[in-house]
Amino acid sequence: MATPPRKAASAGKKKSAGKPAAKTAATRRTAPAAPAAPAAPKGPLTLAQARTLVQAKSEPQQAMAAAGAVRRRAPGAAAKVAVAPAVPPTPQTVENARRLLAVQQHEERKQRMRDYKATLALLQKHGVKGLPDKAPPAQGAAAPKRRRAGGPPAAAVAPGAASGPLRVFAEGDSWFDYPVPLFGGGVIPRLENRLGVPILNMAKAGDETRFMLGVKQRQLIARQLADGCPDGQPWDLMLFSGGGNDIVDEPLALWLNPYDAKKPAKQLLNQARFGTALAMVQAAYEDLIALRDRLSPGTHLTFHGYDFPIPDGRGICHLGPWLKPAFDLHGYPADLLVSTAVVKEMLTRFAAMLAALATRRGVSFINAQGTLSPVKSSWHNELHPSKAGFNRMADRFQAEIQALFPGRVLA
Repeated sequence: MATPPRKAASAGKKKSAGKPAAKTAATRRTAPAAPAAPAAPKGPLTLAQARTLVQAKSEPQQAMAAAGAVRRRAPGAAAKVAVAPAVPPTPQTVENARRLLAVQQHEERKQRMRDYKATLALLQKHGVKGLPDKAPPAQGAAAPKRRRAGGPPAAAVAPGAASGPLRVFAEGDSWFDYPVPLFGGGVIPRLENRLGVPILNMAKAGDETRFMLGVKQRQLIARQLADGCPDGQPWDLMLFSGGGNDIVDEPLALWLNPYDAKKPAKQLLNQARFGTALAMVQAAYEDLIALRDRLSPGTHLTFHGYDFPIPDGRGICHLGPWLKPAFDLHGYPADLLVSTAVVKEMLTRFAAMLAALATRRGVSFINAQGTLSPVKSSWHNELHPSKAGFNRMADRFQAEIQALFPGRVLA
């Protein structure tokens, strides 16, 4: 006789348990679904198509998390932004900020490597639209062998001897990495689109050669050269941009002579002091060439010269100016004619130094000086070309690389 109550109790449990079950089903119906990755088109891919596929594959979880956060927010509710009270900086907080920045830069480099590796793999698998499909190596040239990290360097290979999309990585300053929002970047992203192949861009805005070839960054460059491209082959080409930040900004005041209307631009530059600064930059380039010779002799090095900026006091994003304050300190006239001539003298000597280095094996120099019209509209600020200016610089790089590696990049 106790059985009916137990059945009733059991029925009651089933009835009450049905409500959460219905809620769970509803929750499942409203949960954000992972976006389907687009299928790879048949045949060769463009660089843009390969990047789209890589992005679609690597970001679905982030997209789902963002969609879930939007759904969880109450309708009409404004996002609450926590504003931390102003705290005077201390040595510890400054050190913490520096460590955080170092971690963020390290993570960014890792992400650039992941994106490059995935993009190159897709292009190697499907082919690059507009490039020959696995053209045979040039007669008499052996294909570079896969090498292990720490193993002996691969033998030197003449430019153009291999096949497939060119393996390129870049190191340098803000001419390669110009992270201004909605600007389109510096030379490298524009050059990638012209060549049709990805470039592993390890450049960092504001970098100087004395740091790039110092201890920590030298070790990173050495690792890239020793390990080679992520596909196990040696790098075909390394692009390097450096030296501009070493000779401008605050130290510029040290190698400027006080203004004298009777003296030409060459005499207004303290040649001995500037020569000392330029020698340090040259030492960095020489050490880079030595690293390449020792670790990856088949990798071609390409350097470039900076065009002639106008020291008009324009900065960007609360950075700069880098030229005009030093000229103002030494009493140069406001019409900018003399100060512009002195800057031209400095960069002409810089370019001559690089041209001399380009006589070495496996080194080339792109002399971009004179590419831009000597007017303010050619420049975004004191150190960086305008959008059109960077496009013209990328054209110069494209022509040089096409000549070095025919059939490995788009014509």
